[in-house]
Amino acid sequence: MVCAAGEKVEGEKVESGEKVDSGEKVEFLFLSEPDVIKAGCTDMSACIDVMEDTFRLLSLGDYRMSGRNENSHGSMIEFPESSPFPNMPLSSADRRYMAMPAYLGGSYNMAGVKWYGSNIDNRKRGLPRSILTLMLNEPVTGAPVALMSANLISSYRTAAVPAVGARHLARRDAHVVGIVGPGVMNKTTLRSFIHERPEIDTVRVKGRGARSLASYVDYVRTNFPQVTTVEVVDSIEEAVRGADLVSVATNENGGIETYPYLRREWVKPGALVCMPSDANGDEEPFIDGTWKMVCDNYLMYEDWRDQIGHFDVCGTLGNKWVDMVDEGRLDRSQVVDLGDIVRGTAPGRESDDDIFWFSIGGMPVEDISWGTVVYRRAAELGIGTKLKLWDAPALA
Repeated sequence: MVCAAGEKVEGEKVESGEKVDSGEKVEFLFLSEPDVIKAGCTDMSACIDVMEDTFRLLSLGDYRMSGRNENSHGSMIEFPESSPFPNMPLSSADRRYMAMPAYLGGSYNMAGVKWYGSNIDNRKRGLPRSILTLMLNEPVTGAPVALMSANLISSYRTAAVPAVGARHLARRDAHVVGIVGPGVMNKTTLRSFIHERPEIDTVRVKGRGARSLASYVDYVRTNFPQVTTVEVVDSIEEAVRGADLVSVATNENGGIETYPYLRREWVKPGALVCMPSDANGDEEPFIDGTWKMVCDNYLMYEDWRDQIGHFDVCGTLGNKWVDMVDEGRLDRSQVVDLGDIVRGTAPGRESDDDIFWFSIGGMPVEDISWGTVVYRRAAELGIGTKLKLWDAPALA
């Protein structure tokens, strides 16, 4: 995929620099999942570069998200355990609706919102756990620019974030990967790891279901011939010991006692441990500096603390660190944002033995940046379907 982040489509310029149709007519581009694939959504190399640029803009402050501190992950609707209304969905594992709005500046200069419904029981229907769409809007007028299928947009940007971590934090000679959770997220994460560290030749995977484990092993063997050893292991410890790169991505919903737990003695000197889901680990190595702490966005975890709760109910590792800072057991300066490392304003790896833990919560600015690049590429290639909002507004 050859697409500069700042490319524009044909039309008249507006104040923001994005080009839209002139006059009162408003049209936008609809992109189905096959359309976004044609437009390069699965180009992992380009996505990693775009995510790195996104973190640079976060560090500069050229973005906006929602919430009281303007760094919210999004706004969520959850369902009750019981309801007098017969049609209302009831609470079940991961059943929720969420809107994730954001604006990102730089060459993207785009606003938008990712919207999704999630229900783990979807898998029984042959559907993904979450069904996502992304709406992009011209940031000055608010006019819609594109509406697109976003499952792959989200999946690839999610996988590209730990790759940015690997680019800046993993050892150059990394070759063993430990996987905890053989789901879709860790399939794309492995692809991004291998892009950044092509000498990877060994994968150890811990899962719970025979079907998901078999699917993961087949995925690795089919897509990565350079991986000569794929080993299914029985414990988290076996997956983590000796691994240069670790990714923990599971769907645990039973509270803090169910979070995957990593102990100090399991983690190899020089390792990078990526946590894009609920996870936990020994506290002393964080306190004494043995384990270096990196966040995608510390302010987002502060928002989660204020809006949802502490680490016992909001189990992304960054929330643990926020709690430890609040309790005076960590100094705030010990937790570094990845964007500051990307910009060179904070140190990354300083020795081969440095151990990094990278907390990944996911942010709507990532959907905006990758979605914008895919949309502009689609417009350039004539991919997608133009939909008309109006020729002239009925009320103006």
